[in-house]
Amino acid sequence: MQPEDTLGLDPIKLSRITNWMNAHVHDGRLSGLAVQIFRRGKICFSERAGFADAKSKRPVLPDTIWRIYSMTKPVTSLALLMLYEEGAFQLDQPVCDFLPDFANPQVWKGPGHTLNETEPADRGITIHDLLTHQAGIVYGDPQGNELERALSDSGLDFDRGLTTMAEAVEVLASFPLAFQPGDRWFYGLSTDVLGHLIEVISGQPLGEFLKTRIFDPLGMVDTGFAVSADKSGRLATLYDRAPGGFVASDDQKGFIAPVTLESGGGGLLSTMDDYQRFATMLLRRGRCDGGRLLGRKAFDLMVCNHMGGDLASRGQAHFSETTFEGVGFGLGVSVMLDPARAKIIGSPGEFAWGGMASTAFWVDPIEEMTVILMTQLIPSSAYTLRRELRVLSYQALAD
Repeated sequence: MQPEDTLGLDPIKLSRITNWMNAHVHDGRLSGLAVQIFRRGKICFSERAGFADAKSKRPVLPDTIWRIYSMTKPVTSLALLMLYEEGAFQLDQPVCDFLPDFANPQVWKGPGHTLNETEPADRGITIHDLLTHQAGIVYGDPQGNELERALSDSGLDFDRGLTTMAEAVEVLASFPLAFQPGDRWFYGLSTDVLGHLIEVISGQPLGEFLKTRIFDPLGMVDTGFAVSADKSGRLATLYDRAPGGFVASDDQKGFIAPVTLESGGGGLLSTMDDYQRFATMLLRRGRCDGGRLLGRKAFDLMVCNHMGGDLASRGQAHFSETTFEGVGFGLGVSVMLDPARAKIIGSPGEFAWGGMASTAFWVDPIEEMTVILMTQLIPSSAYTLRRELRVLSYQALAD
């Protein structure tokens, strides 16, 4: 569907996005996908291709429900900043003021040392450290170093054993940090800690807080940590990349209600329309039809760079959610600093994030534009979908 009013985008060039989508399905790289572009207050491109389930040939529809994984992080970060505006905490406040398990953290001496070989942290972990992934908290990885393997073995992949985030955070706090707080940027479980912090401060389960404070005001009726039985037929199948194409993932039921472990770092499901409502609010600097979710000064703080440079000077080199040259990081989102250094089309000040199953979104205030990609292929590094779509979206600008 291409609306008659394309709001400064060339309809012929927009058709290149449709061709690109169809090619990914036809060539067996993706089962299905959806792309939507919003500009100057209206949707100007919304297309779907392929199947929500390849085996049954169930098509991708406007109400298809997608696992958005780490696109949960901007939602959780915004929710926490809403509490910040209410005076619940300061950004430089130690998180142990609210989560005592993180008092007196120890720092692992690194590969080649046992996990018992640690040194005291130079300082405590702050809430700002968690918002900016500078806390020393990493993800588990069964193929990683000793610490990453141990985190995975303990159930902190959230695929077994643990039943609540309170329990998960307690387990996480028993492990040493990967590096001194504030020393570098390294993507990990920090936003999951923030999700539990919201529960402690608000006295509500995270899902309830997000529903009452964000989803209901925005009209996001299909977004949450679980899919109810009456909506389960709309859930897209999750796929893993395989030689010559893709195969259905072993984990298809982790999001079916009831879900008790509500991951603020990666647990949400959503539809294109719902996430568009969230992205539109971000484009409007925190405003929604009913007023504001976040004040404009707090919002501007969220989407500015907190790194003092780009991620190439602060972070790890092997993570694929974003490029590192020319890109910084704010409070829960990446921030474009210099498209020339990033070697990709974009605008300074544009902010973004993506998810493990190759979903992505970005918001470009200069172009008054948002772009959302929904699909379900793990890992997100399987193809350069995000960079390809970025070029295709911007090449269509005609004004």
